[in-house]
Order: sequence, then structure tokens, then C-alpha cells
Amino acid sequence: MRTIKGPAIFLAQFAGDEAPFNSLDSIAQWVASLGFVGVQMPSWDARLFDIEKAAESKTYCDEILGILEQHGLQLTELSSHLQGQLVAVHPAYDQMFDGFAAESVRGNPSARQAWAVDQLLKAARASENLGLANHATFSGALAWPYLYPWPQRPAGLVETAFDELAKRWQPILDAFDDAGVNCCYEIHPGEDLHDGVTFEMFLERVKNHPRCQMLYDPSHYVLQALDYLDHIDIYHERIKMFHVKDAELNPTGRQGVYGGYQAWVDRAGRFRSLGDGHVDFSGIFSRFAQYNFAGWAVLEWECCLKHPEDGAREGAQFINEHIIRVTDKAFDDFADAGVDDAANRRALGIE
Repeated sequence: MRTIKGPAIFLAQFAGDEAPFNSLDSIAQWVASLGFVGVQMPSWDARLFDIEKAAESKTYCDEILGILEQHGLQLTELSSHLQGQLVAVHPAYDQMFDGFAAESVRGNPSARQAWAVDQLLKAARASENLGLANHATFSGALAWPYLYPWPQRPAGLVETAFDELAKRWQPILDAFDDAGVNCCYEIHPGEDLHDGVTFEMFLERVKNHPRCQMLYDPSHYVLQALDYLDHIDIYHERIKMFHVKDAELNPTGRQGVYGGYQAWVDRAGRFRSLGDGHVDFSGIFSRFAQYNFAGWAVLEWECCLKHPEDGAREGAQFINEHIIRVTDKAFDDFADAGVDDAANRRALGIE
């Protein structure tokens, strides 16, 4: 068994224009002061990281790793959530997702998609240059507007959507394979890969690609009323990344899972800071220890109530308290009688 690595923190929700959040050196110093030992890097935020340089320059990558090392930090993974979203966008979401792309391709869906694919290819090379094993992203979505079957979905609609999604991702997965890096899809509402069944539908279409893996985030399962512990039992061989994020689901007689179009603070399902929600993290960390999870425990802070700096400070301690230092001994070793094969045969009545 392995002891999970951590605590680490995803920097996306903390990067900003004011110090200490506006440069890699200063934000690294801040997160290290809170007790984190790893950072997950958003690949789209130029204040912290340049994906173009990282894809082409090993020297630049060494500089990034050096900045982190000065503060006692490791780089856990890169993230391309925003670019991955743009690999597949239903036209209903064109305007809302345009802001995720470079200005030069906004308003042009085909150019935007090509840009997104190129970003993922760069992310694969950058991850290789940085010596990383895993990469975080979103799948994008073509079928999501048809999630609830009313009116009845036309026969073959979902199958066609997943065929196309797999077609778009196949060459990207191959590029990650060439780089020796796993492409880990965050299973997330709003994506076509939003639960175990949809992940299986996609995995089948990419022919069980060895680089098609999962990023596990229990908060998104709480909000779907999905059994997030059983999910680990089922998919642990494909889970390579872990976002430690809390959530709560408090259905009432007025609203449930869908949230009634309310703002986050007024929804039945809400993201919360670690320890303030309903997620059984003791059960999760126990399962990851049981299944020999080799990755990082990465805080992703999203909370509708608590200040992010408080969530980060408390989150580092929370993760530390939940990491299980796995045993190298069997608890009943003291009772080992040291019998041999002959004794075993006698105990079984075998002559």
C-alpha cells in the first residue's frame, strides 16, 4: 500500500491581480506557509504559467520547478479544464464558453475548437517536459442539453454525440500516450462525462485507451446523489487524480438536485469548504489507501460561504489529518507461529 501524497492545492481559484496571488513565486510562498507541499497548475493563467513556453522549452519547465522547489513545493499536475471544455461545445453554449478561448478565435466555433485541441497537445508536451504522470481536464459536452429526456430524445442522438466526442479526443489521447502522461477527465455535471455510466460509454468508444483516466471529485457526486464511495470501489483502477472538495445536498419540499435556478447560496446542493459539507472523507481516504492510490490529495476550494484564504488554511490541516500513513505490518503478526509447509499439511489432515 502507498500513503497518499499531500496536501496539495489547485491554484486556479486563488490566482488574482493582487499580491501574493499574482505571480508564481509569491503564491508559492503563500501556499507553502499554509502547510501545502504540492500545487496543481492551471495552464491558462499567464500570471502563473505559460503553456506555450512549457510545451517547447525544457529550460522554462526547469525554472518553474525551481521556483516551486525554493518554497518546498512540488508540481502535482497541470490542468486544462477550460481548454478541454472547448473541445466539444454544443451551439447553445457558444456565447457563454467563448470567454474561455483566446480572443483571436472567439465568435468562430471551428477555430475555437482547433485552438482548444492545440492547447491540449501542448499540455501533453508540457507535462512530459515537467516530468508529470497525470493531467487534469474536462471532456466538453455535446449531449448535455438533452440530459433530461423531455421531449423524448430522438433515437441515436446520444450515441452520435458520444461517437463524435470520442472522435475528437482520440488523437489527443494518443498524444498523451506518446508523452507518457495520463489524461484524467474530471467527472463533472455540465460535461458529457458526468458519472460512471457516461465515462464507460466514452471509454468504450476510445477502445479502452490506456491514457483515458478519471479525476475523482466527490463534491460533484454528492450533488447528483451518487454513491461516491462505491464509485471508488468500481473505478479505482482508472482513478489517477483526486480533488478534495466538500459539498452538501439538503433537499426540501421546494427544490432538490436541480436547484431551481437559484444562486449557489440558495441551492439545495452547495459546494462547501472542507469539513463543512456532507462528504465522508474518512471513507474516501480509507479506500484510496486500500486500493494503493499513487496520486495526490489536492484541495480545490469552492465555497459559497467561507472566505477562500480561510478555506485554504483550514484545508491544508484537514487534508493532513485525513492522510492515512499506511502500515507496513500486519496487525496480527505478534501471533505468527512460524509454521512450515509440513505443519500446514498436518493441520489440514493431509498425509
